Amino acid sequence: QNCLNKQQLLAAIRQMQQLLKGQETRFAEGIRMMKSRLTTLQNTVTKTTAPDPSTVSCPDLQAPADGQKFGTKYLVDHEIHFTCNPGFKLLGSSMRMCQANGSWTGEEPQCKGISKCSSHPCQNGGTCVERLNQYECLCPQEWSGMNCQYQTQTAPPVQSVTSDSAFSRKPRCAKTERTQHCSCEPGFHMSGTVDNGVCQDIDECEVYKLDGGPRLCMHQCINVPGSYRCACPRGYNLLGDGKSCEDIDECALSQNNCTRGTTCINTGGGFQCVSSECPQPSGNISYVKTSLFQCERNPCPMDSRACHHAPKTISFHYLPLPSNLITPTPLFRMATASAPGRPGPDSLRFGIVGGNNRGHFVMQRSDRQTGELILVQSLKGPQTIEVDVDMSEYLDRTFQAKHLSKITVFVSAYEF
Repeated sequence: QNCLNKQQLLAAIRQMQQLLKGQETRFAEGIRMMKSRLTTLQNTVTKTTAPDPSTVSCPDLQAPADGQKFGTKYLVDHEIHFTCNPGFKLLGSSMRMCQANGSWTGEEPQCKGISKCSSHPCQNGGTCVERLNQYECLCPQEWSGMNCQYQTQTAPPVQSVTSDSAFSRKPRCAKTERTQHCSCEPGFHMSGTVDNGVCQDIDECEVYKLDGGPRLCMHQCINVPGSYRCACPRGYNLLGDGKSCEDIDECALSQNNCTRGTTCINTGGGFQCVSSECPQPSGNISYVKTSLFQCERNPCPMDSRACHHAPKTISFHYLPLPSNLITPTPLFRMATASAPGRPGPDSLRFGIVGGNNRGHFVMQRSDRQTGELILVQSLKGPQTIEVDVDMSEYLDRTFQAKHLSKITVFVSAYEF
């Protein structure tokens, strides 16, 4: 009987040991599962609380007094540009970029009025006086002109400096009973004494320059006996009004020497021979020329991130501009268009990514599908400036494609 009770007790103990072992295994699995769930929950909370760069925005920026602001997006990596109105100079930052921490780079811009007299425009002892948006020179008695640059004439209207006899003629005189009346042809004035008068040519070019009146000629005024004539620079024709200049299109008239393989681009007063070349192959990235001024990227390997982020298209554009163009003025537009049956991008980003003089331009969105390159600082010619702008397409915040436009600006030596 005692032997049987002992065996039953041992069996019960083994059952309890098996039960405890199973409980221990299940408890350990429960602990591991709980740890896994806590880790997953922690990661989820971290992702939702971490700032998404695409949703972080910076405080609103205002245009400075007497200035302008370019740009309306306040998200991370977006730029806002500032310029001042004519007569004011910019203090602070001309460009501010939104950072990931929600603050702007740079300093607040201010537009300070430029003193008209600070450049000492008055010559020959003249005194400069500030006026509203302009200045006035108080000249000594023997000097005249806007900047006291001309000696005061003691004779009648300005005489011609030429010694050509055609510029000096005898007056037409008529005698009456006791007096003699003399007169000059139009374009001449009487000089000398009553008894020994001479008709001298009036230099209309100088007269109008002195009086600050309207310009007689768009480019050059040439004095001729009794009148004047206008001349245009090389590369321009004089129009029928006798004073305006019109550019000669050497490309359309085949008046150029561009060689085969280059394209003639008409510019103010001349022309340029250009050759638009696609980039050389680099790794998995290569391009093929699809038109005279466009290259397209060849298909990328599925696993090549660098290739997919390279520009899908590269286009070339050539813009002739006059010198000292009034700003701001739009020069170029980029737009997107989706293929039939395919969803287009729901977000676009524009930017200036290269060139040799980026400070004169800003790139901003003009509507949902279009960006504009705007000239914000005047360019004085002659000079050639390059600026590269790109447009990146996104769908559901995922990068889709990039398009690059390489723009060459030919600035003329003249303001027409």
